[in-house]
Amino acid sequence: MHVPDGFLDVPTSVATGAVAVTGVSVALRGARRELDDRTAPMAGLVATFVFATQMINFPVGAGTSGHLLGGALAAVLVGPWTAVLCVSVVLLVQALMFADGGITALGTNITLMGIVAVAVGWLLFRVISGVLPRKLVLVAPIAAVAAFVSVPATALGFVALYSLGGAAPIPLDTLTAAMVGWHALIGIGEALITGLVVGSVTAVRPDLVHGARRALGSRDLEIRSTLGATR
Repeated sequence: MHVPDGFLDVPTSVATGAVAVTGVSVALRGARRELDDRTAPMAGLVATFVFATQMINFPVGAGTSGHLLGGALAAVLVGPWTAVLCVSVVLLVQALMFADGGITALGTNITLMGIVAVAVGWLLFRVISGVLPRKLVLVAPIAAVAAFVSVPATALGFVALYSLGGAAPIPLDTLTAAMVGWHALIGIGEALITGLVVGSVTAVRPDLVHGARRALGSRDLEIRSTLGATR
């Protein structure tokens, strides 16, 4: 989903750049509450994994590409604020070193993949988690669902930006069908990978998974209640 230079007009690119700068600034403050000595190394691993998965691109057309986003995965593993930073760093490195996405479109790409994808994935994860029982076994499936929805939702976010300031000669309906159609399929892969990774980490070190903290606290409470009842 890397947006190339010139795909959106200057006012739209400037506006998304301002949104990206604001979002990253807020995330820098929020990440302080999410990270500690135990979880900080996880952020580096998550950024590396997202970087690797985003390098696998699928052509969508008209100079755009689709790929795994990793926003929901990062949010569940290290928290939403840290996830914004991880994805933003990945996008910056890709733009500067691999020309994946344009420099002038960097703000747009961070807004879409670093903010929208993370926000949609995390909010949906929290909503579903709040409805279902707090069980560790449900963390991975819920993360998978959130990851699936976040991909076409982000694609729709791009379509919305294009409708406001699109500079390429592409009919809006054609672009919408291509973006949503391709990214719905990519969302399936995103869901599978997210579910597998979150499930694997949760099985080994649930204490390092940000999205598992509520379920982990509930499990500990049940254990303490059981022990108290047997005394």
